[in-house]
Amino acid sequence: MIAWLEGRLLRKASDHVVVADGGVGYRVFVTRQVLERLPPEGERVALEIHTQVREDAIQLFGFLEEVEREIFEALIGMSGIGPRAAMGILSGMDARELAHAVCSGDLARLCTIQGVGKKKAERMCLDLRDRLLPLAHKPADERAADILGDLRSALGNLGFKGAEIEQVVGSMRKRVLEQPDLDVLLPEALKLLRG
Repeated sequence: MIAWLEGRLLRKASDHVVVADGGVGYRVFVTRQVLERLPPEGERVALEIHTQVREDAIQLFGFLEEVEREIFEALIGMSGIGPRAAMGILSGMDARELAHAVCSGDLARLCTIQGVGKKKAERMCLDLRDRLLPLAHKPADERAADILGDLRSALGNLGFKGAEIEQVVGSMRKRVLEQPDLDVLLPEALKLLRG
């Protein structure tokens, strides 16, 4: 089983990358969150890998952090959630935020993820709470995490919907660390939402 892969990033696609190592190109499925944080094509990359072996295929799923892989493995351990569905869930929300939402029973937050309705969110909270609890600690900069929450709330109060809020908040994650001020970030988010 492949557990870790390091090599040159040959190609990026919408749901996977190709990593070259030792004359072999490995296709590795990644989340949108991971794809946004990868270096440019041609540079070196290292990925935590979950290998799935089926009768007709061997598939690799890649993550930048061990915690992301662990949360992915917890998700696919649930009945009814396969690897592709788990990747979709992790594309809709940062892994630690997902763990925090599951452990705190934040159904409204979980339901902002495409493909997750109230019943699935409830089942995730029930089935995964104990397993994700050790992984649910807040990101290192708690102020940035609080501001992201405030930004979500403000955009929701202005009438924007869950999926569009998550897309903008996800794209502003680095900006929040640079400028943790809601008065500056909210106008920037509105500009992104309004095109």
